[in-house]
Amino acid sequence: MNAPAMDTFAERLPTEVEIANADHLRTIMAGIVREDDDTRLEVVPQKGQRETVVLSPAIAQTFLTVLRLIASGKGFRLIPVNAELSTQQAADLLNVSRPFLIKLLEENRIPFTKTGRHRRVRADDLFAYKARRDETRSRALSEMAALDSEKGLI
Repeated sequence: MNAPAMDTFAERLPTEVEIANADHLRTIMAGIVREDDDTRLEVVPQKGQRETVVLSPAIAQTFLTVLRLIASGKGFRLIPVNAELSTQQAADLLNVSRPFLIKLLEENRIPFTKTGRHRRVRADDLFAYKARRDETRSRALSEMAALDSEKGLI
């Protein structure tokens, strides 16, 4: 039950075999990955041939994240930080409607460019907005929890 080579998890969910394989590899890697040190993997590209691959902590953690997503049966999409996104792609990443995203763009809360009639949003600008939004939400929730605590509601 092999998936076609060009098939990606942005377009479909992992199969049971892929889930099991990803979980097996995730378990192996989780046992050897260290946050503050390189991870060394020995691979066998061809019978009788062994090569050592060195992964920086960032690369190893990224692989673990991808393997966790596959092992949990989720699809995902990799987006380069310098990518330009359509308004629908940007709205999907923020989990908002396209009209709401366009309102944010028109209010200059997220930078964008126009190509003809089409708006394009740089991924790094979108991620920066998302980080600011999430920080604001987190502060508001903390303040609400503090108020509830003061009033003895929790």
